[in-house]
This record gives sequence, structure tokens and C-alpha cells, in this order.
Amino acid sequence: MRPLVFGLTLALYASSGFAGCNPERERADSERDLADAHSDASGQGEIGRETDLDDPTSASNDPRPAVLFLGNSLTAGLGVDPADAFPSLIQRKIDQAPYALRVINAGVSGETTGGGLSRIDWLLENQIVALVLELGANDGLRGAPPEAVEENLQAIIDRARARHPGLPIVLAGMQAPPNMGRTYADAFRDVFPRLANRNGIALIPFLLEGVAAERQLNQADGIHPTAEGHAILAETVWATLEPVLDQLVER
Repeated sequence: MRPLVFGLTLALYASSGFAGCNPERERADSERDLADAHSDASGQGEIGRETDLDDPTSASNDPRPAVLFLGNSLTAGLGVDPADAFPSLIQRKIDQAPYALRVINAGVSGETTGGGLSRIDWLLENQIVALVLELGANDGLRGAPPEAVEENLQAIIDRARARHPGLPIVLAGMQAPPNMGRTYADAFRDVFPRLANRNGIALIPFLLEGVAAERQLNQADGIHPTAEGHAILAETVWATLEPVLDQLVER
């Protein structure tokens, strides 16, 4: 089983991993990987690894309210020790702050915005006080219509706030690989700030800032960050998430 459908890091600026690719074949391969990801979601192996999510109503004995991270292989920490994935590093920062909160890592490799939408109701059964939404990169890799990506993300936001009114949400901005063309890449990139503005939610402009195209910060596949790369992702996320959590404490 190939451990990849995210396919964004070096491709974003160098595009060497995508040069000359067949988009239809790439999308078909991604669909197979997504099916594999869901079939492996029990955690047996790297793809589909989740944390604290065997049963959202009793997954942890930790009584603290949760910050839910909903994402793909970046959130799942594919290829690194779970303790080095950026959501785990965020948990350390939360503990040091200290906030009386726990992190739920709902990252699944191969996840799309549609897949996240199909899981969100179940995940919201937890006592959630904030949501970090990191989805869309796989949609961009497959050339999914930006309008569909926006619709799915908006539906996730709507469902989250319907279940938890006033829920603070942090949206991680993503970019499409350059082989999809400038028009598509621009339309895709613009989805995230538009959603943030429309819904009054916090935006991380680009999750992979400082990591994309940096060979020493990515694994041998040139796609997934190393532990050092995840440390940078954690700092990027924390810069936006910490003020959100501060507001929770002040309520």
C-alpha cells in the first residue's frame, strides 16, 4: 500500500513530483488510496492512524474538554512518531500554558473535505471547545472543483456550530499543486480566506509555510514533513490557535 495521497510539499513550488503526470490517472490512484485509508482506519499501520477516537463518547478517560483536529495525513503525522505529529506538539503547548484542555487527533491519511464531512457528526459527540480544520489538500491534488471544496468545508463548519453553538474554529489554508494550472490554483487558494471571512473564523494562511519545498524538513518521499517539519507546523498553528484559546479562558 502506498502511504501517500497528500502530495503537496515539494510539488507546491518545485512541482518535480508532478511534472508530466496524468491528472486522470493521479485522481484514480488517489481514489484507491482513499479507499485503503478508510479500510485501514482501525490504526493497523500508518495510513488511517487516528488518536483517541475508537469511540468518540468514551475514547479517553481524560475529562477535559477537547480541541478537535480534523485533517488528513499531515494531522495524522504519517511517517513520524505520533508524539512528534504537530497535534501532539500542540498538546504540549496547551499543557504548558496551561489550559485545561486535551487534543483529539482526528487525522486520517487520504482524507478529503467530503470524507471529513462524512465523519464530523460522529466526532462532534465529544465535548469540543475548539475545532482546527485541516482539509482540502487531497481535493486540490485531484483537481476537485473549488466550489465543491468550499461547499464541503462550509458544511463542516455549519454542522460543528449547530452541535456546539459559537464554537471557535481555526481553518488551515492550503494550496493546490502548480501542475493544476494558475487559474485553478488561484481559485483553490481563495477558498480558505473567503470561508474565514464569511464565518468569522481564524485562518492559518498556509499550513506548510516554511516547510514546503524544504528538503531537509520533509521525509524521503518529499511530501510528508519530518519531525523537524512538524515542529514548524506546530509553531505555525499555535500562532493562530493560542489567541483563540486565550479567548476561551477569558469567557
